[in-house]
Amino acid sequence: MPYKSRVASVYLLGFFIDLVNMFMASVAFPEIGQSLHACVGTVAWVANAYTLGLTLVIPASAWLAGRYGDKAIFVASLGIFSLAATGAGFAGSIEALIAWRLLQGLGGGLLIPVGQAMTYRLYPQAERARLSVIVMACALLAPALSPLLGGVIVDGLGWHWVFWLNIPLALFALVLAVLWLQPGERSASDRPDVIGIGLVSLSLALLLTGLSRFERAGDPAMGAALVVGGLAAGLLLLRHVRRSKHPVLDFRVLRDPLLRAAMLVYLFVPGVFTGVSLLNMFFLQNALGLRAVDAGALMIPYALAAAAGMALAGRLFKRIGPRALLLPATIVHATGIALLATVGGPGDSQRMLAAFLLMGAGGGICSSVAQTLALLNVAPAWMHRASAVWNLNRQLSFCLGVALASLLLGQLLIQHHLTGLAGARGSAALTLVFHLCFLVASLCSLVPLFVIWRLDDGHRRLLAKPSTSR
Repeated sequence: MPYKSRVASVYLLGFFIDLVNMFMASVAFPEIGQSLHACVGTVAWVANAYTLGLTLVIPASAWLAGRYGDKAIFVASLGIFSLAATGAGFAGSIEALIAWRLLQGLGGGLLIPVGQAMTYRLYPQAERARLSVIVMACALLAPALSPLLGGVIVDGLGWHWVFWLNIPLALFALVLAVLWLQPGERSASDRPDVIGIGLVSLSLALLLTGLSRFERAGDPAMGAALVVGGLAAGLLLLRHVRRSKHPVLDFRVLRDPLLRAAMLVYLFVPGVFTGVSLLNMFFLQNALGLRAVDAGALMIPYALAAAAGMALAGRLFKRIGPRALLLPATIVHATGIALLATVGGPGDSQRMLAAFLLMGAGGGICSSVAQTLALLNVAPAWMHRASAVWNLNRQLSFCLGVALASLLLGQLLIQHHLTGLAGARGSAALTLVFHLCFLVASLCSLVPLFVIWRLDDGHRRLLAKPSTSR
């Protein structure tokens, strides 16, 4: 096997492990909450801690790889990931589980950027399109199979094994990395913006913690204080970015209208769906009484529809432009979420299937177009800066989607005098609460329409015009 193929294999395996870990755990959330006596907002931190870990370490990945070498960082990342997966499975409290997930995110956050960089350097421009197709196939295969596999594991072995299953895969990838990867050259590079990374971390941590506090009755003052603190840290970050020579984030790239539009679409379509996905696992298992494996199986039609939507967007983007794709896709996605509000019992399988197909098709088109649109009009000299802002927005979309969905669910449970999901299992009141959550999420996912509509006035001109951030 050629060396570049071996490097690509190691990278793709690490990429697949990272995605499987992210999607498989969500199926276990209802059982985790019941086993560790945690509310929805606290359980949501099992997902958010992992995503937060990814977000914190990505800005330093290039500097770490340059200083210590690609192989050393990739192997260390897999080692940290495996250790954290072991600890997560043995966690005896929700606090310990969240801490292990944060560490797992810090390890997993280096797999994708470091692996991607060392792989794409070996492939000439003409071969990268084929490599991207394989990467996209992994990105679609993981969310399709992970929830179903996770459901089988949760029903048969318990939630602990959802984390332990990652260990043999990660160790296998680690052995391949040790045997196949060359040390690589170390390069001198500017030190990472430690102050900027710290302010980003502080802002996100305070905001997410504050939002989770609002879910609990009688704790709004602390939640408000934390949110205000997070916003203040964000303002300090903006001030620091203006003064720093090499800021972790350069917000001047937001002068590009296409990047701004793509970020908004990602916040309100994939971001909202991430929150809906969390709600769905509790809705299907706690309100409707489905088994974890049945709940996870619904992600298969979603993934198939998303793949079809991405393929359609790829074929039509240059021909009809972003507006003609995003307008109907956003509405289709919102319709799928709203359709969940009509599901009243486990017998409504056709409606559930239709909802996941619509969410997959609409979400697949929106994700693909947003990804293409984001960096389309950015000059090469600004690409790494725009990419950093875009990737932060992606992670922020997932974090906020989960945090706001759990906040909404918690507040509605309080208003309907439901003390928790376990005690209200199968009740009509609990089903109503979830229906209201889905309707609110559906309306939120329509927010980008106002910006998408404006793309029509000159989207072809925008696609051809030099970016203001050049």
